[in-house]
Amino acid sequence: MQSLKWVLLDLLAQCKTMTCFKQIHGKIETSGLACNDLVATNVVKFLGKSATHFDYACEFLKQLDCRVSSFPFNMLISSYGNGEKSREVVLVYRKIVRDGFAPDMFTIPAVLKCCVKFLGKGEGRQVHGVVVKMGFACDVYVENSLVHFYCVCGECGDAKKVFDEMSVRDVVSWTGLVSGHVKAGLYGEAVELFLRMDVKPNAASFVSVVVACGRMGYLNVGKGVHGLILKHSLGMNLVVGNAVVDMYVKCESLCEAKRVFDELPERDIVSWTSLISGYVQCKRPRESLDLFCEMQSLGIQPDKIILSSVLSACASLGALDYGRWVHEYIDRKGIKWDVHIGTALIDMYAKCGCINMALRTFSELPGGNVSTWNALLGGLAMHGHGDEALKKFEEMTSLSPRLEHYGCMVDLLCRAGLLDEAQKLINTMPMQPDLLILGALLSACKAKDDAELSQEILDRLLHLEWEDSGVYVLLSNIFAANKRWADATRIRRLMKKRGIQKAPGASVIEVDGKAHEFLVGDTSHPQNEDIHEVLDILANTS
Repeated sequence: MQSLKWVLLDLLAQCKTMTCFKQIHGKIETSGLACNDLVATNVVKFLGKSATHFDYACEFLKQLDCRVSSFPFNMLISSYGNGEKSREVVLVYRKIVRDGFAPDMFTIPAVLKCCVKFLGKGEGRQVHGVVVKMGFACDVYVENSLVHFYCVCGECGDAKKVFDEMSVRDVVSWTGLVSGHVKAGLYGEAVELFLRMDVKPNAASFVSVVVACGRMGYLNVGKGVHGLILKHSLGMNLVVGNAVVDMYVKCESLCEAKRVFDELPERDIVSWTSLISGYVQCKRPRESLDLFCEMQSLGIQPDKIILSSVLSACASLGALDYGRWVHEYIDRKGIKWDVHIGTALIDMYAKCGCINMALRTFSELPGGNVSTWNALLGGLAMHGHGDEALKKFEEMTSLSPRLEHYGCMVDLLCRAGLLDEAQKLINTMPMQPDLLILGALLSACKAKDDAELSQEILDRLLHLEWEDSGVYVLLSNIFAANKRWADATRIRRLMKKRGIQKAPGASVIEVDGKAHEFLVGDTSHPQNEDIHEVLDILANTS
């Protein structure tokens, strides 16, 4: 009998099809080995590979005494749970319970894990009822599974209730609740929960709270958490380090982000993406391109997110040659375009003056979104292609125009000198105009010397908390040109009251693929003296 058992076990290990299995199963039944623990475990192991024959598996489990061992039952549930058909796990669970199986504290977490996969709130709540009924509510493993289930399903209130009723809480309990609140977008509550933790946090705890600090812009709290990370010797953990870099980026503390980035013992694509895209988002495109060059020199292949960010940096700097190189790199590497890369390319070409290339790129993009249309319409408006912009605007039948699209149309009307039509369009907008729209209207007012319309814009400014200096300066200049000194002074006082300072003028030129930015009165450029020598020569020869 023993030799037969090992022969059958060997056959089970080699079995690949259900037809073959049924032949082996028949021999197992006739030999009386079906109730042998080792044989039963291997039978369930095979049946657990696919939920297609779960009825067959349940029939096999019927003949086993669940009072002797619950392992085969829990093994089948866990096996199905690791597959794609997580809903079938609930059916299997119900069937074996009806057949006499009593779930234990190992069964519940496995079933809840499956409920999480298909967000089965109703099924999970029923399992919670079983937990209470069978007295498993004092088991920390079961309760942690319930906290995780409710958090993933977006029921943070229920998760918190389970958590508060726990007699014992470990780091998994706290981390589950904190991360659940982060996933639900409740970042402030996540930070508060972390600060209440009475157990030593683990790497997952720190990652969750650091993400929350970044989303909330809690720089000081984030620095404190960073200090705790270093204290717990987790600063070298790549996942934690990436989260800290991203937190500093989100809080616009790029010097700290770069310092942490430089101290990472190893970096992955996430590390580079966080900092490169962060520089772009914080309007520091030169640093973004410099970091991208460093990444290239190390032989690291960029992903689509990094390439989109680099293209945005090129658009901001007007670095056409660099942008073309990125475009060629994308095609050379066979990187498939998505809406983000396509939109970034359109925006780059439009802002670098290649509107025809922007139109061509738009036509080649298989599908776009509102941002794609915005980039194209903005480019057409920027270059005065009114007819083409109106034509494209009319094509947006499947999309509701957003603020940016209204801005493009207002800009076109203003460029054509149609101030009344532009103002009518602004008045019919379903949202408040932004700085770009009012800036376009103001520029047209200055060109037409229309101080009355400028007064209406001033009234809008008084009720809105804009912080861009350009609109205020332009409005003040219009009033000054019309000798309305009181209104001009009023604007300057409003700027002072709101703490708004005029941004210094700047220009950017591209030399050998590298962008150079110059501010008014700035002498920090490393070739400052050489530049001024050339300027002096040019001035003397003119």
